[in-house]
Amino acid sequence: MKLQPASRKELSRIAIGTLVCDGVMIAALFVLSLVGVGSFDVFRILLGAACGSVVAILNFAILCLTVQSAVEIENKKKMKARFQLSYNIRLVLQAGWVVLCFVLKPIHFVAGAAPILFPNVVIFFLQSRNKLFPKSDAPAKPMADDGEPEEDNLGPFEV
Repeated sequence: MKLQPASRKELSRIAIGTLVCDGVMIAALFVLSLVGVGSFDVFRILLGAACGSVVAILNFAILCLTVQSAVEIENKKKMKARFQLSYNIRLVLQAGWVVLCFVLKPIHFVAGAAPILFPNVVIFFLQSRNKLFPKSDAPAKPMADDGEPEEDNLGPFEV
């Protein structure tokens, strides 16, 4: 199954955000090493950040593919089962990666495990800036009988 254009766009936004978070994490680890907290081994940190980012982006890609395929399922029980299976597989993938980061000494543990959280950080950042759903991707408002969009009447608290 191929990623749809909207999924590809979101995946690229998550990938770019994850790489930005990697840069911030590497800088933070460097500053911490300057004040005496841990050591800054460039190879171990870069290897951990690169592999951890691949795992995080792969996890998000699997999520996108699952949503695309589940939309086609009519039976709600089968759809829920598909989502649950995908969730379990992605959770095992992440947990396995964290264990590998801990066991394998060439990988810096924090630099390898932290990128798993970066897609969530990117989503929260986009949501806080009201850019999670750009105007062109925003869900359409329901139409009234006269053909005009219905008013929300939400007052100052718009969604």
